[in-house]
Amino acid sequence: MPFLRNSFVDRLGIEHPIIQAPMAGGPSCPELAAAVSNAGGLGSLGAAYQTPERIAEDLRRMRTLTSKPFSVNLFALDYGRQGTVDPTPMLELMSEVHARFGLAPPQAPPPASDPFRSEIEAVLQAPPPVFSFTFGIPPAGILRRLKELGVIVMGTATTVHEARMLQEAGVDAIVAQGAEAGAHRGTFADTFENSMVPTLELVRGIVASVPLPVIASGGLMNGREIARAMEAGASAAQLGTGFLACPESGASAAYKRALLNAREDTTVVTRAYSGRPARGLANEFMARLAGKENQILPYPLQNTLTRPMRAAAAQRGDAEYLSLWAGQGVAQIRALPAAELVKQLVEEMNAAVSGAAS
Repeated sequence: MPFLRNSFVDRLGIEHPIIQAPMAGGPSCPELAAAVSNAGGLGSLGAAYQTPERIAEDLRRMRTLTSKPFSVNLFALDYGRQGTVDPTPMLELMSEVHARFGLAPPQAPPPASDPFRSEIEAVLQAPPPVFSFTFGIPPAGILRRLKELGVIVMGTATTVHEARMLQEAGVDAIVAQGAEAGAHRGTFADTFENSMVPTLELVRGIVASVPLPVIASGGLMNGREIARAMEAGASAAQLGTGFLACPESGASAAYKRALLNAREDTTVVTRAYSGRPARGLANEFMARLAGKENQILPYPLQNTLTRPMRAAAAQRGDAEYLSLWAGQGVAQIRALPAAELVKQLVEEMNAAVSGAAS
């Protein structure tokens, strides 16, 4: 079993090899990220879906809440691959859902433009210590500017092939997103079906092939599992679901209740909410779209189309129409303050290491 401190943890400037995953859309708010950073981990802002103005505001807020290192994450997606799907069947289905919530009839979303350029400019204006990305690889010029500003850059891989591509692009570390991970798959260079590699297997494969620090991500919920990931060669572990029920999390009350009520792994990978494969708790909206997968609009159009429904469901407390993103370890979730959760994770890691050494 390796030591829980290593050169990568030291480079990040954190005390513990624990990274709070960037969960876009609300959960990874400044309050949660700062609490994790203040506790000795690396807190992360999930800044995708935010306007440049909101990103700048959140960066200012982070710096009032913590003086410790933190990360910002964006989606580096190729928006030219939206494809074409007749929206009529999905609009008809969504009309029924909108009527349920008293919403105006849905409208076909216009073609999406790439928000990355404006988002990353906001990040570059007040660069964080760490920047991470998923869904692809940013342009070389952007990565070069980040490096010139002294920002540590981390990219997401779901296969060894993607990890090699990230290495060639010049990242400093690779987030190995295993099949067990909650929320959207970061796959960008292979089919989603061929990229569902279990977390520890993926970590081992990347460590053997790429001479960069690897961060294990996917299904990790306790310190014993973090220690196992580090034994497999990871330099740190990234946890998302584990932090969702923390009081500092920006997840809605209905979302948190659904997670805490999960007594077993009921997660499935679905395209129902966004058009892109993502793992979450099964619910009624997913069931409505079962067998109608060919009607789902491509990402991000489906995501735009379902946004009013999700907002209304959150306001009403109706978890059956929320995207309840969660990893396969969801039944182990703990509703603890973020600092207390980090403390328990560290104690569990140390106990696992001590037990293995005895």
